[in-house]
This record gives sequence, structure tokens and C-alpha cells, in this order.
Amino acid sequence: MDPHLPALTSTAPSSRFATATRTHLGGELRVSHVGSNVRLGGWVHRTRNLGGIVFLDLRDRAGLVQVSFDPKWTSSDVIERAGRLGLETVITLEGEVCARPQEMRNADMETGEIEVRARDFKIVGPAVTPAIPVARGKGEKLPAEELRLKYRNLDLRRSDLQKNLILRHKLQQTTRRYLDERGYLEIETPILSKPAPSGARDYVVPSRIHPGAFYALPQSPQVYKQLLMISGFDRYFQIARCFRDEDLRADRQPEFTQIDIEASFIKPDDIYALTEGLLAALWKDAGIEIPATFEHMAYADAMERFGIDRPDIRYGLELFDASDAFRGSEFTVTNSALAAGGRVRGVKVPGGAALSRKQVDELEAIAKSAGAGGLIRIKRGATGLEGPAAKFLSEAGAQRLAVGEGELCLLVAGSETVTNPALDRVRQDVAQRLSLVPENKRSFLWVTDFPLFTRESNGTLSSVHHPFTSPHPDDIALLDSAPEKVRALAYDVVLNGLELGGGSIRINDPGLQRKVLSLLGIGDEDAQTRFGFLLDALSAGAPPHGGIAFGFDRLAMVLAGATSLRDVIAFPKTTAATALFEDAPSAIPPEDLRDLHLQTMTE
Repeated sequence: MDPHLPALTSTAPSSRFATATRTHLGGELRVSHVGSNVRLGGWVHRTRNLGGIVFLDLRDRAGLVQVSFDPKWTSSDVIERAGRLGLETVITLEGEVCARPQEMRNADMETGEIEVRARDFKIVGPAVTPAIPVARGKGEKLPAEELRLKYRNLDLRRSDLQKNLILRHKLQQTTRRYLDERGYLEIETPILSKPAPSGARDYVVPSRIHPGAFYALPQSPQVYKQLLMISGFDRYFQIARCFRDEDLRADRQPEFTQIDIEASFIKPDDIYALTEGLLAALWKDAGIEIPATFEHMAYADAMERFGIDRPDIRYGLELFDASDAFRGSEFTVTNSALAAGGRVRGVKVPGGAALSRKQVDELEAIAKSAGAGGLIRIKRGATGLEGPAAKFLSEAGAQRLAVGEGELCLLVAGSETVTNPALDRVRQDVAQRLSLVPENKRSFLWVTDFPLFTRESNGTLSSVHHPFTSPHPDDIALLDSAPEKVRALAYDVVLNGLELGGGSIRINDPGLQRKVLSLLGIGDEDAQTRFGFLLDALSAGAPPHGGIAFGFDRLAMVLAGATSLRDVIAFPKTTAATALFEDAPSAIPPEDLRDLHLQTMTE
């Protein structure tokens, strides 16, 4: 700083961000700071040289503040140097906080009522021309996402991403406080773990000191948190890092964070109450109040009414069974489906009769993309029912279908594995097309009583959730006779069609655990090899226990109003699971591979 200028004596209210080189963040300055001397540090966001007077916007994590360099309060040398400052240059400065004249106030800036009249500044971080712009004007488009991910350090300087990550931090701290106040212990579980029995989705880590042996990065802390319950810790939580080697989507990353919770001597109602309170606290961080309790819906009802186990219940368009309307008709499409044991199901769209042929064709394409052979269309016109299938309906069938004035009936014929996904997709698309989704409505829902098993095409059983989920006590007798009808003590919490989290009560009886593993085709010897450590622990005395896990990245995305997980993660991967900013994954030198006892396969 200029040694001829008077020493700084700050009278500004103290700031928790004060250091040896700054007194405040520029973005936190307000009218209450007027008259105070301050030291600031930040990035040059914009500059305006008005010929003798230089203005710049200084940016830090709290926001922007206008800084002025004027001959009335600084030297011509300082003004000349300020006029040459490049964007994204890091500077420190000192000056006085002053009120802007009324006509020069900027309502679009939180600091718009004040400016800092700088006496001097110093460049502490020279910057080349940024590869992508950080400062954007209104309406200016962002650079391509691939470029933004490559230059993530610049992208993260954008205020919206910084706000997202600050919100994410607040959500983490709220989670910790909420659970700590209720006696939950934050306990870290291993990152280097045992590969899963069906570990095709594991990220594996070679062991240098155990040739030919591998660790796996955990897909979840599931087994560890059960062991903690068996060890007597009673209530556990962790903001856990998890890893899964699978195809990516906008709402999925290969490494992700989840809020992981487990407790002993509980029932599902305990988890419901804990979850509803935690989510209320998190939504409060975003300035939103939500209902104290959530609606409940059984899995079977969700599938029957909406065709999906995470339904969006903000609007109607519920599925209905139209099989009886077509039974006995000469319509080949429906006859074939009914003869094969399927059904005719659909949705009635109020006002849908006004949709154009092109729009309905687009809906049919959506149904086909979900596995349907086509979409049966019937609407009520001026002379009665219209559509290619309408002529096959008897008078009684038409009455059963009961298509109202202006309604469009969209139907799919086939098994539930066909009708459910097709009609779910059609229902969601129609709701968007006709603006049937209420804005700013939040419909939370518990989906309960999931099936414990699903029957695969080859006749074998697989777990709907995981093999440690407890059967519903009322259905245990069905394990031998009809295992696919056994309900699980499992539950998911859903918001507007988006799954936020899920969990279950676990099996704490080693005999029952072996029984479930046996139904999954895992015999006693194989079970001991794969899960012996858990079975032995259960045999040592295990309390009834259960829990839930939430996708924390997804929670942050919803609360930030973002459309992609990448907007709430500091250093995300692309949809190809690559980290562009550091060029990962990358090859390992041959000598390092030898140390790890590995050899790559080449064509």
C-alpha cells in the first residue's frame, strides 16, 4: 500500500472473516458500514474506466461490491494502475465505505446502496485472460458444460454455484445438529472394504502387499452400520461417501454422498418420525416450510394407481383398469393381451380431446420407448366415441369405459411389466403438456410394504432392496409357499415423483437371515463364505434394528433448485464418468502396475 497514506483504523463492525490482510468480505458490506475504513481482498469481476475515474466490481464468496478510484481520494498513479486491471486478477485494497448517491444505487446488488472508495490496492494474484467467462450479463448463456467442467476452478467462481455449495454446507451442519440432538453418533466406516458378492458395480482397489487380492470402495455402509448396532452403539449416522460403477444420469454420479442412519429397538414409525423432522429442518434451511407428517401409500397401491413406486401425487391422471370394457370384443390387440393374462389399463385426460394428432403420436412414441406395442386412443367427440379402437366396443363396453366430454382415454394392453412403465411415462408427459402440475407444490409421500423378492425371467428370486431386509412379520409363513408374495419392512420417502431416500428394518435373527439367503440361491456354505462375518455377529446377539439413507447430493439439488447433481458437487464427473479438469481416469505407468501385481489387457 502507499506509505504516504494514513494508517488504516477500521471502525466497521467486526467480521468473522477478518484476517491479517482483510477486515471484511466485500459482499457483506452494507449501509451500517458507512464511514468505516476496510481492507478487502477478492477478484476483479468487472471494470469501467470513465476517463479519470475507474470503477470495478470486486467479487468474493459473499458477493460483489463496487469500488471506485477517484482523484478526490486517491493518487493518479493508483487510478492509472486500476485502469489496467484485467478480469479475474486478485487484489487487496483499502478504502472507506461510503453511501452511494440515491440516483446511483443498484437494486440488483445486495451491496447496491454503498461503494468502497479505494485509496490504494495491490495485485496479489495476477491472472491471464480466463478460458471461460465468469462475469455474465443478463440473458448471456453459459459456456458449454464440457468447457465448464474442464475449467472447473473458473466455473466455481460463479455466484450460483457458490450459493449451491454454501447451501450444501448448511444442510450438512443441520443434519449433524439434528441427529446429534437425538443421540445419534457420527461414526466413520471403512472406505477400503470387502468386494460385494455381486460386485460387478464395485470400484476395486488392488492390494500391493497382498498380491492378487482386492479391496472394493463401498456402495453403501450397509453391513458396517448393522455391525455397529450389534456392537451396542444403538444410534449411528454418517454423511458417507459411496461409490458405484454404473451408467450415469443427470441425477447420478459414480461417487456420491448419502446421509446414512441406523438405530436399534425401533419400528418403521420411529424412522418415519425421525425422517419427517430431519427433512423439515433441511427444508427450513432453504426457507421453506413443509408438512409435519407425510402421506403413506402401499407399494401395491402405488403401482396400481400410478404405475411406479415413486409416484408424483401433485395431480390426478390415475391409472384405471379398462379390461372389462374390451372383454369379449373383436379387437385383436386387447384380446391377445387378455388371453395372455394381461390387462388393458390407461389414463383419462381431462381436456385431452383437444390434443392434436401430432401430439398424441408423440405420446405414443413415449409409450413405445417404455416397452409398449402402441397406445390405444379413444376420445369423446360430437357424435360419440372416436378412435380406431372405438368401433370394437359394445354399448356396454363403451358405458364401462365412461369417457367424459372432452376427455381423451389413452390405453395400453399387456402385462403389468408393460403397462406400468408405459403409462407412467405417458401420465407424466401429459401432465406437463397440459400444465396440470401445480407450481410450488410439494407432495411428500411414504411408499411402504414393498415386496421382499422379485421373480426373474429364469424363475429365480432376487432381492428388491438387499438381502438383509426383514420380511413383514405377517408374511413369514409365505416364505416357503409363495415367497414372491412376501412383503418387506421397507419404505421409501418420495417428493413429487423423486425418491429422496429409502430404508428398512433389518433381519436380526441369524436363522431367518440364512433362510432368506437360501431363497436367493445362496446355500449355507456359500453364505458363510460371503457373509460369515455378519452371520457370526448376528449369532452373538443382535437387537432389532433398521434405518434409512438419503441421497444427499439429490437433496441439495432439490433445495438449490438445480437441474443436475453437477451443480451442487464441487468437482463432479461427466456422464462418461470422467473428471475433465484433472483428466481422470488415466493410465498408470507399467512400473506402478508391476508393484500392484497387475497387467492390463490389450487387443
